[in-house]
Amino acid sequence: MIPVTATLLRHRLRHLRHRIRFSSTAVSPPPHSFRLPLNHPTYLIWSANTSLGKTLVSTGVAASFLLQQPSSSAAKLLYLKPLQTGFPSDSDSRFVFSKLDSLSLRRRIPLSVSNSVLRSSLPAAESMGLNVEVSEDGMCDLNFREEKTATGAPELMCKTLYAWEAAISPHLAAERENGPVEDSVVLRMIERCLTEEMGSKKSDLLCLVETAGGVASPGPSGTLQCDLYRPFRLPGILVGDGRLGGISGTIAAYESLKLRGYDIAAVVFEDHGLVNEVPLTSYLRNKVPVLVLPPIPKDPSDDLIEWFLESDAVFKDLKERMVLAYLARLERLNRMAKQAGEVFWWPFTQHKLVPEEAVTVIDSRCGENFSVYKASDNTAITQQFDACASWWTQGPDPAFQAELAREMGYTAARFGHVMFPENVYEPALKCAELLLDGVGKGWASRVYFSDNGSTAIEIALKMAFRKFCVDHNLCEATEEEEHIVVKVLALRGSYHGDTLGAMEAQAASPYTGFLQQPWYTGRGLFLDPPTVFLSKGAWNISLPESFSEIAPKEYGTFTTRDEIFDKSRDTSILATIYSAYVSKHIQEYSGVKQSSHVGALIIEPVIHGAGGMHMVDPLFQRVLVNVCRNRKIPVIFDEVFTGFWRLGVETTTELLGCKPDIACFAKLLTGGMVPLAVTLATDAVFDSFAGDSKLKALLHGHSYSAHAMGCATAAKAIEWFKDPETNHNITSQRTLRELWDEELVQQISSHSAVQRVVALGTLFALELKADASNSGYASLYAKSLLEMLREDGIFTRPLGNVIYLMCGPCTSPEICRRLLTKLYKRLGDFNRT
Repeated sequence: MIPVTATLLRHRLRHLRHRIRFSSTAVSPPPHSFRLPLNHPTYLIWSANTSLGKTLVSTGVAASFLLQQPSSSAAKLLYLKPLQTGFPSDSDSRFVFSKLDSLSLRRRIPLSVSNSVLRSSLPAAESMGLNVEVSEDGMCDLNFREEKTATGAPELMCKTLYAWEAAISPHLAAERENGPVEDSVVLRMIERCLTEEMGSKKSDLLCLVETAGGVASPGPSGTLQCDLYRPFRLPGILVGDGRLGGISGTIAAYESLKLRGYDIAAVVFEDHGLVNEVPLTSYLRNKVPVLVLPPIPKDPSDDLIEWFLESDAVFKDLKERMVLAYLARLERLNRMAKQAGEVFWWPFTQHKLVPEEAVTVIDSRCGENFSVYKASDNTAITQQFDACASWWTQGPDPAFQAELAREMGYTAARFGHVMFPENVYEPALKCAELLLDGVGKGWASRVYFSDNGSTAIEIALKMAFRKFCVDHNLCEATEEEEHIVVKVLALRGSYHGDTLGAMEAQAASPYTGFLQQPWYTGRGLFLDPPTVFLSKGAWNISLPESFSEIAPKEYGTFTTRDEIFDKSRDTSILATIYSAYVSKHIQEYSGVKQSSHVGALIIEPVIHGAGGMHMVDPLFQRVLVNVCRNRKIPVIFDEVFTGFWRLGVETTTELLGCKPDIACFAKLLTGGMVPLAVTLATDAVFDSFAGDSKLKALLHGHSYSAHAMGCATAAKAIEWFKDPETNHNITSQRTLRELWDEELVQQISSHSAVQRVVALGTLFALELKADASNSGYASLYAKSLLEMLREDGIFTRPLGNVIYLMCGPCTSPEICRRLLTKLYKRLGDFNRT
């Protein structure tokens, strides 16, 4: 392996930056997000347990990096100890400081060293003999610093961020000494320290962030440290255990980190003569290097200087692997945007409109935030809130994401994949039971599994058509009889998926044109629906031209959104008009040709998603369902988008006040972690497929039907979202509390750039005012607004001139308020462009 010197590191970084063919403007991070510089390597130092030598490894890496020959005056190493207990008698930052000072004297290489302690509990401050004031949060600002300087020498900077006196776990010390520190505060402090020291363009800087205790040791708030530091997802070095039993502990620690998405560059541990490196190397399949340090002297009086000198070759090897892993990661990130444009065929994307610099390079996801790589002179990882919920699928916060990852890992290890027909296994059975007791409660008795929303719709159509044919004695038709045509009743603007059958069940749209689907004929009766929207602080109904004879006084406006869903509207004149309108069209359609039948009603309840985030008048949809039920036309609810709390309730039957015969769910069904879809049906629908011949069964299926990992994930998501203990947005009425700030929603609805607003559950949508040439799905009118929002840390994709923000069922109202605040501000900037 070629030694990695500071000079070589500078050269490689210059080479990488030269290969970046575009630059992006650095922007200030939004509140409560972060920006981590990536222009220098930064590593987390983990340990399989406490007292295994994390600080020794940090010291050895620091010595290898700073005390090299020939020495580089530009070399700098930042050592951070975010959490320190047992202070001041035990101070890891001071240990690194003092040992590097001693090693520099021993090697006769000048070195500037400093050690700082930023904040501590009051008992810890008093132990140092300091008279300091206690802040409101219970911690003291110490700002203690000691240093030794050498002109023109490499520099070591050691910092302890938070310290407590008791030599116990941080969460216990924080509680005992009345010095609590929230997770976000710890992360902010780390970010600040990294940014202050790493913001320069000097290339030869290395940063080590040393954790406290073991991988899963709690931080001051009680959050496990492997979860506490997860938003940064810094690469790590794992200090393993070379003792008896250490193989198990090291593997467990490694698995805990990998399960949370961390990259481990190397495992290193002290040699105890048990050759633990052999089984560990085998387990890691030689993909992660395992390095062994000489035995550490047990004599407390030993200053360890000779041990560090003896271990120098191992630490040099470790340091070189760390730097090379960093360079490889940076090179890969720099290439990704260009490579993506050369090999991907993105869905719903005109590639000619996506230059390389517009490609978003996503390094990872933590809860609702993307970690996005920004390539510039100061490369960085920044956070962006996923405000399109990755095409409406996402729901987990960081804690739930980790929970789902564990559930998926367990299920994959237990089941892999098993065939579904005529078989039963726990994940599928539990998922089905939860569905029937949740979204299907009171009407559904059967669950049909598939793999995505569009195929769930195809299955629903087959179910509905069979039920209709059985109810209307059409199943015994022979070839000699007149050909029977069965079509759907659907609403214009609805969207039910991309597969051929699902597209036939929707009215003509940009998705069904000849260039997209030459086979499209539109096998249905498509009605124009009345819609509801918020404008200038009032909720309004917009009736299609078919209702032009109705006077506004017959429907008026609404003061609150809840009035729109009030079932007392069922006795209104408008309800009678709706019923007559629907009945007339069904009658006219069926009367044209006796062999043509409306065999199913399919609707997106309440919200038309891909059609532009239009809110359909719930009274109209309720009337539609009732008319069809009276005519024995099976009713399908397409809840692929709207189900599982997307609109503030578990199922839209609670909003509409009526139930379907068949319903489809996907997207949030699994919390958005893995594809899975279900089609729920009544006993009557199921019975229409009963018979003595297999040919009467529902002949439809997928290789991965009811795959165990998807079912287990769905079961976990169903339980998590509705439990007030895990989802603090659940109210006593079993609905989501209001997530979008009402005052801000009203202000945005009155903005001069806004045509209409819809706010319901986890959805906030607005339509920008635009002339005909700048409106519709193909419009690029919102492009500048989207760019501004992404600068503010909000990632969203438009539907033409419709912008929407979508959070998860667990998202706090405070986060939603910040999103709306940024949007409102940017609307003003957009107006001025």
